[in-house]
Amino acid sequence: MTLPFVLFANPGAAYRERKAEVLAAVERSFDSGHYILGKEVEAFEKCFAAYLGVDHVVSCANGTDAIELALRALGVGPGKAVFTVSHTAVATVAAIERAGGQPVLVDIDEATYTMAPASLDAAIQHLLVHRPDLAPAAVIPVHLYGHPCDMDAITAIATRHGMSVLEDCAQAHGARYKGHMVGTIGAAASFSFYPTKNLGALGDGGGVATNDAVLAAEMAALRQYGWKERYISARTGINSRLDPVQAAILAVQLKHLNVDNAVRKRIATIYTTELAGCGLILPTTASWAEHAFHLYVIQCSNRTGFTAFLRERGVGTAVHYPAPVHMQPAYENRMLLAPGGLSVTESITDRIVSLPMFPQLSHDDVARVCSAARQWAKTHN
Repeated sequence: MTLPFVLFANPGAAYRERKAEVLAAVERSFDSGHYILGKEVEAFEKCFAAYLGVDHVVSCANGTDAIELALRALGVGPGKAVFTVSHTAVATVAAIERAGGQPVLVDIDEATYTMAPASLDAAIQHLLVHRPDLAPAAVIPVHLYGHPCDMDAITAIATRHGMSVLEDCAQAHGARYKGHMVGTIGAAASFSFYPTKNLGALGDGGGVATNDAVLAAEMAALRQYGWKERYISARTGINSRLDPVQAAILAVQLKHLNVDNAVRKRIATIYTTELAGCGLILPTTASWAEHAFHLYVIQCSNRTGFTAFLRERGVGTAVHYPAPVHMQPAYENRMLLAPGGLSVTESITDRIVSLPMFPQLSHDDVARVCSAARQWAKTHN
């Protein structure tokens, strides 16, 4: 008997598990008569703010818009430099450019894959000397794969240079840094609610969390043409509103987030235990971090062969990400980089592999992933 393929991600499984709750929420939204913003959106914003422990959440259409809205509200525009990593979804850098800022890309820590504070500091110092036309304005640390960045070190550097910190939490719903929920440490924090995220809609969605009421009001205006008075644009904005149906679905998913994250951690523990010592480089968690395990990313010396081997045995994988931003056609040769380059970022590009990770993976599914990976390691390492 052929076993079903183990998908890398499966947001439909969460829907099927909570189908009655989700459909009731959708029906409530349809029956409300509010089809743009409205009570469902307001209710989700309040619930997610309470979950995080912040005063305000301003929702929007997607995670990319969330970064743009936050940067624009923070005053980023032409002549302003924004520092982030190249090892991230391209959305992080695209949003900086959409806000009018100049991206400056820095290297990552070898163990956590997140922003290396030393590279950030060197990049700022280099910019101040060699690009006096650009003012350091903001830092976007990306809590990648669900692992928090070293926020104390990053915040100290940003404060020293009078820069705002915007956390990119697209992959880190529920992760913690030294006991503090990510998304509560910087001036603001962007989130994506893409279906595969730890907190995912059944469509697109995004939001920004902040404790700053003025910043929240500015973002709420910017997401709707810059309106502070209806039909009157106080400044140029965009059209980026979370659909109320998706807001209703997210409110359902939020109720299950802590349990879902706990399951992700259990799956990660099994992977780490079963794959220890087999020649693959496994993820580590810093002592100060609580990992949300959006992804479980390993390193393998022959990624092409490894992924093909697993696929033949009915196991899906993915790569996050196959090329850093500064090496992609749309961005290569025009990005500003930290002095000395991005050696760690470039060294892992051909080696990283994401194993299946979502809360509805069965025990047998996880066992099959481990078995296939061990078989590969036995014959190829």
